Amino acid sequence: MTITVRPGSTVMFTGDSITDCQRLESEDGLGFGYPLRVAGEWGLRHPDRPVTWLNTGIAGHKVRDLEARWQTDVLDAGPDVVSILVGVNDMGWHTLDPQGHVIPAEEFEAGYDRLLAPLAEAGTELILIEPFLLPIHGVIEAGAGVALIGEKEREEWRTDLDPKIQAVRKLARKYGAHLIAADGMFAELAAMAGPEYWAADGVHPTPAGHAALAAAWLRLVA
Repeated sequence: MTITVRPGSTVMFTGDSITDCQRLESEDGLGFGYPLRVAGEWGLRHPDRPVTWLNTGIAGHKVRDLEARWQTDVLDAGPDVVSILVGVNDMGWHTLDPQGHVIPAEEFEAGYDRLLAPLAEAGTELILIEPFLLPIHGVIEAGAGVALIGEKEREEWRTDLDPKIQAVRKLARKYGAHLIAADGMFAELAAMAGPEYWAADGVHPTPAGHAALAAAWLRLVA
């Protein structure tokens, strides 16, 4: 089943840098990634159903950071639909930050659950985008020169990320949320055009990667 977006609905995207995508530098506050593409395509398809689109993603945020600002940034807005993409920083924090540590999947899931519970109670439609990691090649500089990430680090990230992806899928089932299985989607796309085509650093989508996310998102709404 799809989500019916009615005229006058408020749709909110939130999460980390993949959703943020320089939103504070954009004219409409949606950034330059998949939220903008979704809003633009929806407007083209449905000029008779205007929607208020909001983006409260913040680069670098983890589940615990979202939880700290959830009331003011999400719940107080009373959105009809909330789309969440978070988890990549919960995965890689311990390799990028000297103060970081491995965040257990159980801790990630419990915090994510606390984000979803009040929205579900309010009858908010939920779209969960699972975190993803593309199998790019070579060594990249991450965190503005903080760390060099190569094959070894990405193997660690993948081991850390997989149970968190499963946690998101479990929570989607628990709350009847719509799930975008982005990790699997990008794995299939990477087999066609190479992983760097979709996310040059394996994490942040290219324009084509954002278009893929937007297309998957739009398939869930009507």
